[in-house]
Amino acid sequence: MPENTITQLPDPSGFSADAFTDVLRNGARKLIEQAIHAELATLMAAFSKEKLEDGRARLVRHGHLPEREVMTGIGPVPVKVPRVRDRKPGEDKITFTPSILPRYLRKAKSVEELLPWLYLKGVSTGDFSEALAALLGPNAPGLSAKTITRLKADWWNDYEAWQKRDLSHRRFLYIWADGVYFKPRMAEEKQCVLVIVGADEYGHKELLAMIDGFRESAESWRELLLDLRRRGLKQDPKLAIGDGALGFWTALREVFATTREQRCWVHKTMNVLNALPKSLQDKAKNHLHDIWQAETKAGASAAFDFFVETYGVKYDKAVAKLVKDREALLTFYDYPAEHWKHIRTSNPIESTFATVRHRTKRTKGCLSRRTGLAMAFKLMMSAQGKWRKLDGQNRLPEIIQGVEFRDGLRQLQAAA
Repeated sequence: MPENTITQLPDPSGFSADAFTDVLRNGARKLIEQAIHAELATLMAAFSKEKLEDGRARLVRHGHLPEREVMTGIGPVPVKVPRVRDRKPGEDKITFTPSILPRYLRKAKSVEELLPWLYLKGVSTGDFSEALAALLGPNAPGLSAKTITRLKADWWNDYEAWQKRDLSHRRFLYIWADGVYFKPRMAEEKQCVLVIVGADEYGHKELLAMIDGFRESAESWRELLLDLRRRGLKQDPKLAIGDGALGFWTALREVFATTREQRCWVHKTMNVLNALPKSLQDKAKNHLHDIWQAETKAGASAAFDFFVETYGVKYDKAVAKLVKDREALLTFYDYPAEHWKHIRTSNPIESTFATVRHRTKRTKGCLSRRTGLAMAFKLMMSAQGKWRKLDGQNRLPEIIQGVEFRDGLRQLQAAA
């Protein structure tokens, strides 16, 4: 006779059994069991020669822990962890905890990351139950909207711990800086978050610093940069990329005096076009592209002069915005051509914060400055995993050694 004689009725919520998902879930369970038993076998083999005084083995199998379900991206997966018994007297007992299944784990990391992304991407807390049921099935214990309240506190704790991390063994060759504004609900003024992204000597990009600043003042930027020094960042970055905010550049020259400056072409293009009539903006944008897309610095200078001559008579304000940063706009020509696409703009910061602005518009009720900062941090850390490494990583040691580059090409050093 079958073990279960209970007739299965249709789920009133509208969710039906999915045979394919059941197959995946059963396969996942078997794979987890195989991995756990392989790890257990390694532990048992490591202590197989240890015996008690009476000749018995010190370490033996001792049944299983109670079965528990772990919520994953394909729904709940039941798992059972074997136990071991250490017969040796004393308090220093050997226990078995699988590395892939830590004690008390109830949700896979992918599901843990899903929750903040649903919230940060604009799903309101009232819609959480429906969204989670659609993604993970109707039986998703522990994933209610109330989880967000606990998550917010965790985000802030993570942010504070991240702010205190040691940087003494790190070196960053490029840094991107930007001050990004967004308006938390019911706040009197927009919140300004000062952000620095760094590229290390191996070409990896990562969030380096982020604080809640007072607009983009030199004092706020100086506080951020000095904190990087205090935590061990002793060597000046080779190049800093940012917009024309005077506060950052003033602070940079005080804290990292040898760091060269590259103005962001995306910000500069927008600022110049905003000072021109709309009828001319498309044409002028193409002329601006001719500058930073030139193969050589000489070609860029020629395109620069052409823009000044073409628009300088009638639209002197627009041209003045461009001319005042001429040298800083063309600094990238003194660095490897493989890096140009990375160092001409601070766009990675802006594109990430577009999601922050979207989230603050969707948030119902009051969003405090602290919650806004924690949210921005969580978004940046999530986006960080998708940032591209620098192309031409073989050029990074040459930059550290001070090798000269001209028009993106390495210059041969004269023999001594």
